Amino acid sequence: MGAAIAAVPALLITLQVLALVQGFEGPLESLWRDYAGTPKSMTVPWAGLALALVGLPTRRRIIAAGVAVAIDAVCAGGRMLAGDPFTVGNGPVIVLTAIAVLALVRWEGTERRNALHAAALGALLILATKVGDVWLNVTILTQPQVLDEYVMLADHALGDPSWVMGRVLETLGPSVDAVLHWVYIELPAAAIVVAVWQLRGVVSTGRWPGHYLVRTFLVLGLVGPLIYVLFPVVGPMFAFGADGAGFQLGNYWPQVVPPIDRNPSALDFDTVTPRNCMPSMHTAWALAVFLHTRRAADGSLAPRWLRWGGMFWLLCTLAATLGFGYHYGVDLVAGAVLCLTVESALRDPERGWGWFRIRLVAGGAFVLAALLISYRYLAVPMAEYPVLAGTVVLALLAAVAAAFHGTWFARRQKVRAEEMESVAVSAE
Repeated sequence: MGAAIAAVPALLITLQVLALVQGFEGPLESLWRDYAGTPKSMTVPWAGLALALVGLPTRRRIIAAGVAVAIDAVCAGGRMLAGDPFTVGNGPVIVLTAIAVLALVRWEGTERRNALHAAALGALLILATKVGDVWLNVTILTQPQVLDEYVMLADHALGDPSWVMGRVLETLGPSVDAVLHWVYIELPAAAIVVAVWQLRGVVSTGRWPGHYLVRTFLVLGLVGPLIYVLFPVVGPMFAFGADGAGFQLGNYWPQVVPPIDRNPSALDFDTVTPRNCMPSMHTAWALAVFLHTRRAADGSLAPRWLRWGGMFWLLCTLAATLGFGYHYGVDLVAGAVLCLTVESALRDPERGWGWFRIRLVAGGAFVLAALLISYRYLAVPMAEYPVLAGTVVLALLAAVAAAFHGTWFARRQKVRAEEMESVAVSAE
């Protein structure tokens, strides 16, 4: 545990040194702006504080939230008077830090453990975004070329969904566009709503659930971006659209699907656009939100509003990732497989690592690797035989999803039905 805690500042310092050498903003600079400057994000600091508040009793939650709002109001007002951009986020970061210090120095017992645990989760969420921002720059530095030509060909197997959704959103108009943009950007807000619901009983019971959404989010954020440097892709709006700043292969997206090039090659690209398309992490995170809105920790159905909210966020996120030209369809498939694989590794930790879990995690990793290899080395055959290739790709995704459901959801439903039957028999 001590080594893990020490690794966090070591990682931040290393990335800050790299950022200074390469001339972009590092994580410590960005963190300092959250405390005393203009925060980069308005949502993430408040999401981090919301997580920290689940470890406090109600009275302290109200006080902490009120202080954070007051600090934000003062800081935002000062920026507006100075003519700087309006944003918030200083208050929650300062208050989150104060909670951690107070818990460490003054509080004791269960109260202290709950507060430190929750504050650590909130801090990790904020720090993960700082590390993620730096990692996007690393993908640019290490990968001057991108593989979009290969991915676009592979995407023929799915019917070029980014081109289809791009034209659909153009037809639907600015209102739908605005809603989807908001959903896409505010994914952390949806995740925090789910996480707070899952952790709502921590203070009253003194127990933390074995698994909850934040753990999946953080592990996905650790594993997924590693693939960016193995499979660099910028997305159709850049490689095939007007946003390519002169590096694009043509202004095709979303009106015209490019002709099949049977001799694809890596494409030199700019030093600004992150290579962060493969896999689609927005898809992975939105699917994780959806999965965690299905049932409570005891296997009972989640509230209807939460289930419908999870479905709404997933569908809107999928529409946005494709319709805005941020991703290809095959990116989404890879992101979904990654999510199901990571979730299988983390879910129900009390059941241990039996064959049931090993086969899910190993099978998911194998499918993900097979997809990536196919996108890279079988892209031309996938474009020439789209029906066959698309069927195989979707069948692999369906197989992973079916195995996941059969292991984690169908079993829970069966166990709960047996428990209900036992209670009914006892009552008789």
